[in-house]
Amino acid sequence: MEPLAFHPLYQTRIWGGRSLETIYQRELPDDQPYGESWEITDREDEQSLVKGGPHAGKSLHDLWSAHRDELFGENLLGERFPLLIKILDARDDLSIQVHPPAEVAPVLGGEPKTEMWFIADCDPGAKLHLGLRRGTTRTAFEKALQEGTVADLVHSVEPTPQESIFIPSGRLHAIGAGFLIYEIQQNSDTTYRVFDWNRMGLDGKPRDLHLEESLASIDFEDFEPGMDAPEGQTLASCEHFIVERLEIPPDGPVTNPDDRFSIITVISGQLTSAEGTSFEKGDFFILPRGATALNSPEGATILQTRLP
Repeated sequence: MEPLAFHPLYQTRIWGGRSLETIYQRELPDDQPYGESWEITDREDEQSLVKGGPHAGKSLHDLWSAHRDELFGENLLGERFPLLIKILDARDDLSIQVHPPAEVAPVLGGEPKTEMWFIADCDPGAKLHLGLRRGTTRTAFEKALQEGTVADLVHSVEPTPQESIFIPSGRLHAIGAGFLIYEIQQNSDTTYRVFDWNRMGLDGKPRDLHLEESLASIDFEDFEPGMDAPEGQTLASCEHFIVERLEIPPDGPVTNPDDRFSIITVISGQLTSAEGTSFEKGDFFILPRGATALNSPEGATILQTRLP
């Protein structure tokens, strides 16, 4: 059973850059700013396709539908693969936004989205904007929306590389300029834009905001969260995913911790499959159920993501 590697899906963004090219030596489609690389996705309009091996050319949805027990594990439910994995390259500030919690998402016509960020790299002084400043009320927040001063009420932190943060649905958040982030999230693409720093879009007009949906989604008791402290190897654990950071010693094996698949992200070092395929910094792949162990010739640091 070979690792399942996929062709990335690159997304242009006004706030993006070229780090996928300069840091990971990837060949981008053109000279546009690319803010996202969807590494593993099963969306109706965005499908990961297998790079090579016996399943080459098949979509992740094909595999999830036709080979679920064999490749992923037994008793897994859902029409689509439950996670979505991205690399984010933020060269400019993203808008302040929120994802709808499960209890309000259907009413708003969206999907709930809980995620976590792992800081692959960042510029000194780069900021993440997370939650509200202590004491901020909904009334004060609504007034700030009218006055264009929302930034004054949002809490900010300055993380360092290798730190991580859990972003539950309902948490106000924004990535500032100067970040390269690995994002692990529910399979959802619903985002409500709360505030865009009073900027104009490419057409010279203010970008659309989703104020009614945002106000229905924001957790107004989420004050001043900080970067997460790992619990042993575990960076994040919720009903949707478990993410662990593992240090693999030289010649150490990489296997699944149970009789299900996992998703491997290489932070540093190199992994080699039994078939001779090498995976290096910035590579993502699915290790199928029952897969042969990978080897790390000189040691590696990885993220291993699995379902609870």
